[in-house]
Amino acid sequence: MPLDLGQLEGWVGSACWALARISGLMLVAPVLGANTIPMRIRLGLTVLLTVVLAPLAPLDIRPLSAAGVATLAQQVLLGAAVGFVLKLVFEAVSFGGQFVSQAMSLGFAEVVNPGVGGTTPVLSQFYTMLVTLMFLAMNGHLQLIDLLAQSFRTLPVGQGGIGADGLWGVLTFASHLFAGAVRVALPALTAVLVVNLGFGAISRSAPSMNLFAVGFPITICLGMVAVWLALRGLPSAFDSLTTDAWEAMRGLTGGTP
Repeated sequence: MPLDLGQLEGWVGSACWALARISGLMLVAPVLGANTIPMRIRLGLTVLLTVVLAPLAPLDIRPLSAAGVATLAQQVLLGAAVGFVLKLVFEAVSFGGQFVSQAMSLGFAEVVNPGVGGTTPVLSQFYTMLVTLMFLAMNGHLQLIDLLAQSFRTLPVGQGGIGADGLWGVLTFASHLFAGAVRVALPALTAVLVVNLGFGAISRSAPSMNLFAVGFPITICLGMVAVWLALRGLPSAFDSLTTDAWEAMRGLTGGTP
């Protein structure tokens, strides 16, 4: 059976639309698109998702036309916006870890973080690793792929894009970066604050005591205990952040928030 040129162009177009949306997501989204994952694995996962989801994105627009290029840019922006919302959740947890590190006088203890291309405090990286494991344990990566597949039905290719309302929704969700960081770090910060208030009272009652020599190790030890006790509330805080993130991502893709 001879292959029709128009049919071949339709297949290529469907693959282009799916590849654009998936690539935008993989460029920004945590876990699946993390820099710590080898490039070949990320590329293979992107191609695999494109092959599976390409039938869901048919559109009678030539990929190399002006409308096709605009559609490609639109799909990349939509995928990047969805991934950015989820990335804000992980950044909020990392930001909370930085708060605790500074309060415990551990801000100088940093490690190289390939995900951000620089260094981050050890405690912040520890929090990020914990929530990454929780995200995988809760099948968050499968939910993200399912959301991506459903987006081709709730927001088909060519029927508008993210739009001004969608961009405003992303900016509104960005407030969770600071609120989530405070929620993650608040239990440990409260305990360290009580310790510092105690040292302030001691310095007033015994001015001759060298608090720099005594207070530094005590602050770190008690801060570690506070972090250990505060880890019980980390799953609930992360679950609340991810729940809001899934609602925001469904709103971006035209689904029910």
